[in-house]
Amino acid sequence: MNEKVQDIIQKMTLEEKAALCSGKDFWHITGVPRLGVEPAMVSDGPHGLRKQDETADHLGVNESIKAVCFPAGCATACSFDQDLMYKMGKALGQECRAENVSVLLGPAMNIKRSPLCGRNFEYYSEDPYLAGKIASSFIQGVQSQGVGTSPKHFAANNQEYRRMSSSSNMSERTLREIYLAGFETAVKEAAPWTMMCSYNRINGVYASENPKLLTDILRKEWGFEGFVMSDWGAVNEKIEAIKAGLELEMPGPCEDSVRQVVEAVKSGALSEETLNEAVRRILEILLKEKADASNAVFDREADHHLAAEIEAECAVLMKNNGLLPLSKEQNIVYMGGFAKKPRYQGGGSSHINATRVIGAAEMAGAHTTYVKGFDVEQDELVESEIAQAVNAAKAADIAVIFAGLPDSFECEGYDRSHMRLPKCQDELIARVANVQPNTVVVLHVGSPVEMPWVNDVAAVLCMYLGGEGVGEATHALLYGEKNPCGRLAESWPLALEHNPSFLNFPGNEDGVHYAEGVFVGYRYYDKKKLPVQFAFGAGESYTTFSYQNPVVEVKEGVITAKVEVTNTGSRFGKEVVQLYVADKTGTENRPERELKGFAKLALLPGETKCAEFTLTQRDLSFYSEALGDWFAPGGEYEICFAHSSRDIREVKTFAFETNQQLPLTLHRNTTVGALLKHPKTAAVLQPILPEQKEEGGEASKEAITAEMIRQMFINSPLRTLRGYLNYSKEQMDDLMAKLEQALKQ
Repeated sequence: MNEKVQDIIQKMTLEEKAALCSGKDFWHITGVPRLGVEPAMVSDGPHGLRKQDETADHLGVNESIKAVCFPAGCATACSFDQDLMYKMGKALGQECRAENVSVLLGPAMNIKRSPLCGRNFEYYSEDPYLAGKIASSFIQGVQSQGVGTSPKHFAANNQEYRRMSSSSNMSERTLREIYLAGFETAVKEAAPWTMMCSYNRINGVYASENPKLLTDILRKEWGFEGFVMSDWGAVNEKIEAIKAGLELEMPGPCEDSVRQVVEAVKSGALSEETLNEAVRRILEILLKEKADASNAVFDREADHHLAAEIEAECAVLMKNNGLLPLSKEQNIVYMGGFAKKPRYQGGGSSHINATRVIGAAEMAGAHTTYVKGFDVEQDELVESEIAQAVNAAKAADIAVIFAGLPDSFECEGYDRSHMRLPKCQDELIARVANVQPNTVVVLHVGSPVEMPWVNDVAAVLCMYLGGEGVGEATHALLYGEKNPCGRLAESWPLALEHNPSFLNFPGNEDGVHYAEGVFVGYRYYDKKKLPVQFAFGAGESYTTFSYQNPVVEVKEGVITAKVEVTNTGSRFGKEVVQLYVADKTGTENRPERELKGFAKLALLPGETKCAEFTLTQRDLSFYSEALGDWFAPGGEYEICFAHSSRDIREVKTFAFETNQQLPLTLHRNTTVGALLKHPKTAAVLQPILPEQKEEGGEASKEAITAEMIRQMFINSPLRTLRGYLNYSKEQMDDLMAKLEQALKQ
């Protein structure tokens, strides 16, 4: 323990210790001013600084300071660019320093289980590997400025419906592989100062009072050294929360909670040693050496341009038949309210009071006109507005429709009920595309939408929720000043019914069953070979790329994978090389392939670069509930170098060797097949089994095949061998003893 921290704890009263474990107010950690520990300010949010004054509120009803709104998580993950995320985090860290904010409440890392989750716009991906890597770089950027972060919401907070009490019920394997893995990466690679626990229960236990989650996994397994704070109002039982490993209850003041802690210590219900440990963790962060705020610069103009630069790297060109990029000499009509006032962020606790927002229409040239087409906040169509838009489209060379979801369709606090755009927008796009084949759709959404018109338009550019610089970025991409290089961080299904969580979202009043298990997003669609609207990792460019010369080497358990990529087009561009691992051993039911690496290469026309990846045994592993740990089976694997989860460019096969085996439970009903799969028991059993022969006449051969006999045999329990081998009870007992001895060796 830090000597200074130890000295402070010894001097603190019981009441001061209890008070430190509750917020001072809505946005401040209490501190111990009497002993020189000043209160510290925390602030939302993941993609901008939402600093509020003393009349603060959680959901932003009251005004916050003017700040730069960067692209939301739904957009930034599509960059597949860790350096860019570090740069964004660093800028936000500088803004926090200038405003005396000690901890930025983010990033938001929950997995996109369903397209309907109302808060998906804040979250990164359906894939935990991508979410973990993007979050780690962001955290490192923020904390490089002496400002802490608080990854959230830990864990399995994947819907808004009854989020404060619903139980996310799933297997241990599902929890580990999908819903915890991203947080694990962030903790191990970026060491966040704090962690924010979620509202919900996990398998019946509130996250805020879950010792397995907060202590056994987070601290003992992952080595987390910061403190855990609650989401605002997430504490169910204060004393149980402290015992479980939650240090700070927010918001404050919580006079009743303070009283509970004092009484619990006095009565012996809570040991003072446990309370001291919570106090220690908070003090070590409060006393952490912070960067000097006096020289901090909050350059809103520079950060605005950075926000636009970042968004240009995140936008995804979903479709392009060659129409894009546009020429400023063409007669173009913009339509849709988002052309003038883009939807650039979501609603709720992450809402930023942006410095300035410019729409794409404001940047359009002299040859571009504008018609309204539809009201962005309405669902119903207005015939006169659509007729005007159709006539304008007929008269133009190109129609660009700025469509998207209004704030009322996706927001913190509730989930979407469908995947459709407003009716008026779908109708407008369909009618305009019917008269103008050169129609471009620009999407401002926080989550996938159905596209009944996609085959009728020439191009689709998805900006997601692109922050306050989205207008500049859209203009630069449409006119070829920038080349689109974003890739989808989530699958876009053809229909909501195709989503693996469809039958179990959002559950009932008691909880929700994650019946799809580890098969979330592309892991499900690819395993089922279901067609999708757009695949995970997909995205087009104004140039083309080829892959060649793949190499995979295995040495001392470390896998090195390389592939060359060439820009075969005529424009500068960036390619996101994605590496997927496919387990071909057949040991466990696993996804077809899983993302385990990515690299963004900037290439001039004709230029070739090499993407290189390093993988470890963990990258080959699944979580074994029997072993209680990660396990990589020995055998054959594939390394897939890909443009998306569905566009595999090069494949290399390699063999992985290991002496580790999954534990085998031995009893009379253990199957013969299971015993033959395990090398130790197979060595005992194989020599005593008679050779299987196909016997009988022609008629019996038709009815009883060798394969039938083999399958019946390997699926039979061990006890059936007594009759098959004509063993006595004593001989069977001896066989069991030999098998048990073999497993112990």
